[in-house]
Amino acid sequence: MKFLVYFVTASFILVGSCAQTKHSLKIDNLKSNIKIKDSAVVVKYAKTITSDEINTIVTEFASNEFLGREAGEIGQRKAADYIKNFYIKNEINSPLQNNQYKQLIPKEFFEELILKDSENILAYIKGEEKPEEVVIISAHMDHLGVKDGQIYYGADDNGSGTAALLQIAQAFKLAESQGFKPKRSILFLHVTAEENGLYGSRYYIKHPVFKLENTVCDLNIDMIGRVDALHKTNKNYIYLIGSDRLSTELHFISEKVNQTYFNLDFDYTLNDENDRNRFYYRSDHYNFAKINIPVIFYFNGAHEDYHLPTDTVDKIDFELLTLRTKLIFATAWQLANQEKRIVADIL
Repeated sequence: MKFLVYFVTASFILVGSCAQTKHSLKIDNLKSNIKIKDSAVVVKYAKTITSDEINTIVTEFASNEFLGREAGEIGQRKAADYIKNFYIKNEINSPLQNNQYKQLIPKEFFEELILKDSENILAYIKGEEKPEEVVIISAHMDHLGVKDGQIYYGADDNGSGTAALLQIAQAFKLAESQGFKPKRSILFLHVTAEENGLYGSRYYIKHPVFKLENTVCDLNIDMIGRVDALHKTNKNYIYLIGSDRLSTELHFISEKVNQTYFNLDFDYTLNDENDRNRFYYRSDHYNFAKINIPVIFYFNGAHEDYHLPTDTVDKIDFELLTLRTKLIFATAWQLANQEKRIVADIL
């Protein structure tokens, strides 16, 4: 009897050891097969993303004129026009019919939380080799509007993400104009009504411009211009949420891009499935994740001005915001240009 117990125990240990070895080999092979694309080109166009330009955008976007950008209200509509005009000025087209940029959302879709129509803004660069495959980079444009006579400026939330997305689009367009077209299409998706319950991204999922099965991933940018209380002594960080939830490959690509160019500290604390803040479920990437599209949510963490009128431009760290923007640009470049589309699976 003792011999049988020893034999069975030893067998389980052997099988478990073999499985672990095979898993480790898969991971090692996956990592070794990631080849950074066009590093000199990435560096060149990342340099076109500047703190001065980002400062200008955030300053305008979080000004009195935009009245806190409450979804459906005049300030948010002005913000949408600002984004649209930026794309027109930079000759970046929309994938929508007649190049109209605005994906209109009727008020009925908002389930009475918003009493007026609103819109997403869509722009894109068409892929040269695999135009049907699309990398989405998203950021919400809306914020909390005006309450009790006070404007909720939303400089970090999400003026920072909006400025980052516009600068990334501009860098990709400049590269395209100089002969470096992406293999895959890139959709620059500015969504509305995030603050009300992720409605803009939910609408896009229900009314996609590109087939959802051809969507490679969503890189979502929401609050990347500040430093939270846990990183006051080391601000060279960014929280990544969701990168390993649906695609092991996406996670390792993200890591390798960072190690190649920037060496930011990737903090995965808020990616913990037991995180009490549940940030994974609280920004627009989640509507993509729900249908098994790999995602990364870039986030600086909450701070003392989160969802308050004091979230103002003077508190943005523009050098840090610029560095984080360059990281996202480089990651998007890799995903748009590597030979094979990333796989949605967890090893």
